[in-house]
Amino acid sequence: MNFSIQSVYGWYRNTLRNPKYRWWIILGTALYFLMPFDIAPDFLPIVGQLDDVFLLTLLVSEVSQMAIEGYKTRKGKSTANATDTTGSTVDVDAVSVK
Repeated sequence: MNFSIQSVYGWYRNTLRNPKYRWWIILGTALYFLMPFDIAPDFLPIVGQLDDVFLLTLLVSEVSQMAIEGYKTRKGKSTANATDTTGSTVDVDAVSVK
């Protein structure tokens, strides 16, 4: 089995971007962060906080990136609607006059 941090990150990011599982991943990450029992217990000096900080950083960065993309999408749609003039076009046949 090929296990790497990059594969876990890819899985987490893809699952978080799926609207069907987004809130489950956010809730699971928040519960993992609040639970005293995790991969590296918090009473270990550095390693205990390292996994929590990594996971919280990953969650915040991905959620903020999705929020920025959503804002840009909504802003682009509102700008496109404001400058949309395709509904008022008129077809005209040109006739040359000599």
